[in-house]
Amino acid sequence: MEQDLINRLGDELYTALTTGEVLTPLTERHPEITIEDAYQIQQRMLARRIDAGETVIGKKIGVTSKAVMNMLGVHQPDFGWLTDGMVFNEGESIPMNTLIQPKAEGEIAFVLKHDLQGPGVTAADVLRATEGVMACFEIVDSRIRDWKIKIQDTVADNASCGVFVLGDRMVDPREVDLATCGMVLEKNGEIVVTGAGAATLAHPVNAVVWLVNMLGSLGIGLKAGEVVLSGALGAMVPVAAGDNLRVTIGGVGGCSVRFV
Repeated sequence: MEQDLINRLGDELYTALTTGEVLTPLTERHPEITIEDAYQIQQRMLARRIDAGETVIGKKIGVTSKAVMNMLGVHQPDFGWLTDGMVFNEGESIPMNTLIQPKAEGEIAFVLKHDLQGPGVTAADVLRATEGVMACFEIVDSRIRDWKIKIQDTVADNASCGVFVLGDRMVDPREVDLATCGMVLEKNGEIVVTGAGAATLAHPVNAVVWLVNMLGSLGIGLKAGEVVLSGALGAMVPVAAGDNLRVTIGGVGGCSVRFV
């Protein structure tokens, strides 16, 4: 794909982000788009955010469940970038007018204390480099109309990331079984989703290993202090103004968020 077109599509996505408008799927307009093209478009969208004053503070991993992989016709996850403009505090209200068509996911976030650089990074390396893990909400959002996405659309759109909220405590990942820990996600006091750590590539650490080695192949590393959202432990939950959500992950902690 020509660089001019990559830049134009990245600019379209950035404009959609800032204006709250939605786009016709990129794959509908440009069926020839590859995943490699999509990551270049993602980079352009990120560059626009950085130019506007945002700072990269981590990464997110998406498409970590077999169900979503099958839906999108792919066999590996994807990733996007987290910036300081995406962070909300535990219990803080998120204004709906800052999002387009949001859905909430319960996840485990990794906070790094050491740099990680692939390729060749193992699960043991990830655990050694992790300061702690936290329950979190990723509020996914799509700038693509009606979530009619193929893998290229979501990758280009920063892996459909909206904002995120980190939980109320941090624990050592070596002191909890992250594969078997159960998740309960409540919406307005009712349980709407349950899940477990194994929903994320059989173990959340596997997702981070994939990310570090994928980034390494691109010459990118993870830095100490960065946050990594490791992928959803259950289905996405649509949200609207007035909704109050709480996620609890066994042995890890909880996280609350409300929408206004």
